[in-house]
Amino acid sequence: MTRKGRAGSGAPDGLVIVDKPAGYTSHDVVARMRRFAGTRRVGHAGTLDPMATGVLVIGVEKATRLLGHLALTEKEYTATIRLGQTTVTDDAEGEITAAHGAAGVEPAAIEAGIAALTGAIQQVPSKVSAIKIDGKRSYARAREGEDFEIPARPVTVSSFALHERRESKAEDGTAVVDLDVTVVCSSGTYIRALARDLGAGLGAGGHLTALRRTRVGPYGLAEARTLERLEESLTVMPIAEAAAAAFPRWDVDAHQARLLGNGVRIDMPPVTTGEGHTGPVAVFDPEGRFLALVEESKGKAKSLAVFA
Repeated sequence: MTRKGRAGSGAPDGLVIVDKPAGYTSHDVVARMRRFAGTRRVGHAGTLDPMATGVLVIGVEKATRLLGHLALTEKEYTATIRLGQTTVTDDAEGEITAAHGAAGVEPAAIEAGIAALTGAIQQVPSKVSAIKIDGKRSYARAREGEDFEIPARPVTVSSFALHERRESKAEDGTAVVDLDVTVVCSSGTYIRALARDLGAGLGAGGHLTALRRTRVGPYGLAEARTLERLEESLTVMPIAEAAAAAFPRWDVDAHQARLLGNGVRIDMPPVTTGEGHTGPVAVFDPEGRFLALVEESKGKAKSLAVFA
């Protein structure tokens, strides 16, 4: 159950699921949430570009310690990709750098291009992304006109589905094709880089014109609230509820709870993590209180963060 309070009256430890509006940076949303919650201890799990809308997970007070682990989870998006033009930012906010047109691009070629970008792939992030190169943000290097390269890195695109294809003319008269798609992917995947690479593979160029994040891990638009609603009534998902939704659950007895609270590495049953799970596990005491995030290490529970 979520807890509510008047904006600015303070908030319990927990998560706030925001439906970010266009034109706001993730930092802008954090600044607003600090005012709403009456605390500076606020952070977010994974940025959204100003152009993008949708799910932005905000942590308040102790829940900020969950965010680094939540940022590693799967994400889902709806997007529109425009074939026929490239931009300096790989999205609609950047200046057009080339307009090859997409009049000759066949539907079968588009399907093949999407298939080639599905699964485990190597992706080069956009140069205006927030990724750090030698300790400096890529976008800062790009703004200063530096000539640099970003190495490709592995990402997983679990699903890349085309829903609608529309042919039209851009403002400059270029024949373009707009693709409405949904993407389910691992953390660290750049959707505008998918748009860029799809267009490049088709020889037409491509960029992103719309992006909406519909899910981060278990948290979706159904739980999200606009900033206007949150200013009226701050809705916080309690930290125990948030952890139970996001991670496998391990209920321990009172003796085990005391040992974990004192930093002792206790035996961890493999059944806790589930087949193939290697990430964090949420530990709860007999009263249902959220104690810690742990991970298995040589059969023992290694604490990642203690909350009790």
